[in-house]
Order: sequence, then C-alpha cells, then structure tokens
Amino acid sequence: MEALVCKKLGDPTVPVSDENSPLIVSKREPVPQVDSPTAVRVRVKATSLNYANYLQILGKYQEKFPLPFIPGSDYSGTVDAVGPAVSNFRVGDRVCSFAASGSFAQFIVVDQSQLFPVPDGCDMMAAAALPVAFGTSHVALVHRAQLTSSHVLLVLGAAGGVGLSAVQIGKVSSATVIAVARGSEKVHFLKSLGVDHVVDSSKGSIIISVKDFLKARKLKGVDVLYDPVGGNLTKEALKLLNWGAQILVIGFASGEVPTIPANIALVKNWTVHGLYWGSYNIHRPLVLKDSLRELLSWAAKGLITSHISYTYSLSEASLAFSAIKDRKVVGKVMIVLDDKGTARSRL
Repeated sequence: MEALVCKKLGDPTVPVSDENSPLIVSKREPVPQVDSPTAVRVRVKATSLNYANYLQILGKYQEKFPLPFIPGSDYSGTVDAVGPAVSNFRVGDRVCSFAASGSFAQFIVVDQSQLFPVPDGCDMMAAAALPVAFGTSHVALVHRAQLTSSHVLLVLGAAGGVGLSAVQIGKVSSATVIAVARGSEKVHFLKSLGVDHVVDSSKGSIIISVKDFLKARKLKGVDVLYDPVGGNLTKEALKLLNWGAQILVIGFASGEVPTIPANIALVKNWTVHGLYWGSYNIHRPLVLKDSLRELLSWAAKGLITSHISYTYSLSEASLAFSAIKDRKVVGKVMIVLDDKGTARSRL
C-alpha cells in the first residue's frame, strides 16, 4: 500500500522528493492484517493534519514514536475487512476514528470499539476532520467548562482547527462568543459565522476592543478562556477574565508557554483546566466516545461544519505542513487518499 513514512525527525515542510526530508512516500508498505477477532481494516478516504502531527515529525511532541513510523491521527474511510467476532460493522460501512499514529496510509487496522459510524447526512471529508479538533473543543467546553448560555467565551487562535471548532461549539451552546484571529481574511470569515465579536490581533492589543464590546453588551468580563495559542495573547486575555472564570489550556501554537500567576488565580477564584484530549482515550474513554457520538450527530444535523481550507495528496504532504506552519489555514488541512489531484482550496 501507499503510505507517508517518517524515517527520521526533521522539518516536514521540506519536499518529500528532497533527500533532506524526514518523510518519504512509500508505495511498498505492507497492508496491515486483521490481527484479532474484533479487528477492522479501514480503507482510508481522508485524513486530517493537526499541529500535533507537525510537532511529532519535528520530534517536539510530548509523545515520541519509534522510527520509522507512519504519522496521522483522525480519518474517515470504508470498512475493508473484519475479524470473525466483529458485530458492529460490515464491509463497506462508512466509519471514522482517530489513532495515535498511522492514518497517513491507504489502510489502517483498529479494534471495532474504536470506530464510529458516519451518520447519513455527514460528509466523509467532514468526518475525517472532526475527531481531534472538535473532540478537543467539545471535551474542553462541554465536559470540563460546562459552557452555557450565561457564559462569555473568549477563543484565541479562533481561525485554526481547534479554535474554529470552539467557536462553533460556543454558538451551539448559546454562549456569547468573542473570537480572536490574525488578519482581515480570517476576521471576515469568522464574522460570516455569526460570531458575536471578532478581534484582529494583528492590529495590536486585544484588550480595548474586547472591553468596548463587553461594555456595550453590559457584560462584566470573560467567563471561559479557550487558549490554544499561549504567549502574549494569553497575558492580555487574563486581564479580561471575570471573578470565577475558567481557563482552558489547549496548546501553545505561539511557541511560548505562558505563566498564569497563582496569586491572581487565588484572589479571583479562577479554575485552570489542562486539556490533553488524547489521554482521555486511556483515562476516560467513555467521555471521549460519548463526545464524538454527539459531535457526529451535530454534524449530520448541520449544527457544526468542518471548514476545509486545502486538500492534498500524500505526495504533497510538505505543502500541507507548510500551510499549517505558515498559518495560512482557516479551519483544516486534509490529505485525500482516493484523489491524486494537486493542492486545492476549499474556501
């Protein structure tokens, strides 16, 4: 089968044809076997690129994989083969899931307990883009912060994969949503989604714009901070938080891990939630599964949408990673395995 293989750690934006690239497109990888009675082999249709995949190949992610390995996490596809004890799926069924690695390939094998049926009305590309980004935001906002219509939600990095999912889940929860993004194109896109207030961080401090909005709405401050960015944006956002606010630490796309002053957290009764979504599969798997089932039902009903900026083939993987590195993306970047066309914009 064809697969994208990480042979060494390095910069995945280097073209795969370059000998310095850490990645190669192998056309001779063995097709994984159905290795247990409850195993299912999936023919992958589409798989999502996440910032975590970029960090994994650089060797800067918290989880390390022995070399060589096939990167990739969330995906969708059709059931290709099943073990003799599989009762939940049949060959040809539309499914989606996520894995620690391995989805940047034509086939992947997982236990049936890890698969989710893609409901009617849900696009396969959208299903592949959903698990990690929307799953992270759903667990963070619905399970941890218990977001409601009484809350003011501030989303940093709101045009990225997890940020955009947080914005949409905020609207589904009827919260007042303030979105922060960089650049006029991203700001315009967020406004088109009906976000209550959008701030362009490229124009300086976000504080004045957010405070003006809060004052106009007669709101005291921000109740929930969703932060996949870190750095200086976090420092500014902390000045906007209410007494009793909740801080959701999602990631550090800025490259700078922020400091949250414990003395201020004490005085203002803040709650700080660290959110590493992948670990839920080990420690709270039922929470994660219930979350993804609800998200797929929302997608089928049109309540949430996976916005795809670009799609690429495996051989164009360096372009896909470059789009993420250069912050060109609104929403998601996808690799499609049944379409050998060149890079395409979906927006």
